[in-house]
Amino acid sequence: MHEILLGLSDAFTLTNMLYVAAGVLIGQAFAAAPGVSALVALTIAVPFTFYLSPITAIGFLIGINKGGTLGGSVAAILMNTPGSPESTATTFDGYPMALRGQGLKALKTSHVSSVSGDAIGDLVLFLVSVPLAYVAMKMGPLETASVVLVAFVVLGALVGNSVLKGLIAAAFGMLLSMVGTDPETAGERMSFGIPELMDGLSISAVGIGILALGEIFRQAILYRNAMTNTATNAGLGEAKNNRFGWSDFRHIGPTILRSSGIGVLIGAIPGPGSTAAAFISYAAAKRSAKNPDDFGKGDIRGVAATESANTAVTGASFIPLLSIGIPGNLAAALILGGFVIHGITPGPQLFTDHTRLIYGIFGAMVIGTLCNLFFGLFTLRLFAKVIRMPLQIVLPCVVLLSVTGIIISSNFFSAWLVIGFAALGFMMRTLDFSFVTFIIGFILGPMFELNIRQSVLLADGNLGYLLDRPIALAFILLAIVLTWRLAKNRKNGSGVAI
Repeated sequence: MHEILLGLSDAFTLTNMLYVAAGVLIGQAFAAAPGVSALVALTIAVPFTFYLSPITAIGFLIGINKGGTLGGSVAAILMNTPGSPESTATTFDGYPMALRGQGLKALKTSHVSSVSGDAIGDLVLFLVSVPLAYVAMKMGPLETASVVLVAFVVLGALVGNSVLKGLIAAAFGMLLSMVGTDPETAGERMSFGIPELMDGLSISAVGIGILALGEIFRQAILYRNAMTNTATNAGLGEAKNNRFGWSDFRHIGPTILRSSGIGVLIGAIPGPGSTAAAFISYAAAKRSAKNPDDFGKGDIRGVAATESANTAVTGASFIPLLSIGIPGNLAAALILGGFVIHGITPGPQLFTDHTRLIYGIFGAMVIGTLCNLFFGLFTLRLFAKVIRMPLQIVLPCVVLLSVTGIIISSNFFSAWLVIGFAALGFMMRTLDFSFVTFIIGFILGPMFELNIRQSVLLADGNLGYLLDRPIALAFILLAIVLTWRLAKNRKNGSGVAI
């Protein structure tokens, strides 16, 4: 109990609360701005947290993540252009509402639904993560490696259009994570005699290059016509058409609860992420409605379903991250990079070795939700006026922040690495290889390698060791069955491409 109180007191210091609040505002701004997203903000922010304390750094990243889930709805509702991928489904009913003069009401619905879903996701995280971590403590290295293996298969199936390309990207990410010094023999691996590579590739350099600059290159080269933002801003509408009261909340309440539940379930599974949660929740809300034909024409429940689901994923994605060390989505993977920068490895041991930090993180998540609730009352209207900012201004600023961040946290050599990974990120997008599985493969690579090596040492060449580990065997068989089923679906002309 003493450690819990200390952790909460750490979170509620003035410095940490200000950093969380700043993160929320930054996340909202990046998600609302054209051409970028909260993921880009997270990627850029990771190296800037190098000199902060762990709780301050993680709280700042959590704030950006939470703010981004709300800010993305602004452009989706008013301009039919989602500020983040998870807000795509919000356009289905949000933009029609704006066209008939109810843009502000749609934003209010998004605000209420997002905060509600966020709070529910956090609550489930607080209740589930600790018991799950104690269960995970009983897992050996083979069980942990098999869980990571299943996560890679699920990611390959659900992220991107091709399972094979997804798995190749994950394997390539794992390969690059081995650059540097062998943790067992202390020998050089793939450093090619370059001293700067002896410590391995920086997660900041890889993340900024692949995620931030890779996306900017894609927009600048492939979509030059988007450099002048010509989308029609539907506007907020008149005040008399945009009242949101208790009757509206009662109308969308069941939708929020159902969609938040879907978001929590999907967020706890590594791979699908908030975009899948938003689409599945929208389909579920439409299917359960008495008048489903109203969906797609400006039904307030459509906005509530998507926004509550994609924010519920935020807290739920921390369940596998904190409990077993596997991120639930890309945002959680980037925050995992923040842990790594400060020498902390998420997983079951985190709850025993860093109990104070865990409850500090829980406190930061509560602060982030409250900041979203308070700031959303003012910022959504503000961002409605600035979402037409030209990409000619936005993209160079993002490039400048990206390069500055990596130089501050590392050196000029890392800046050259960023440029190289930016080119790789652009090629991956062009060739339809999943950059999401690449990043998660890179982050989980050391964990997978360590557990495989430990398993080989424990087995000592005896295959019977596998039969003595039924949980690990079950996960390995699950990975094989999933791969076989996906290949069979492809052969029959259905499912995800192989």
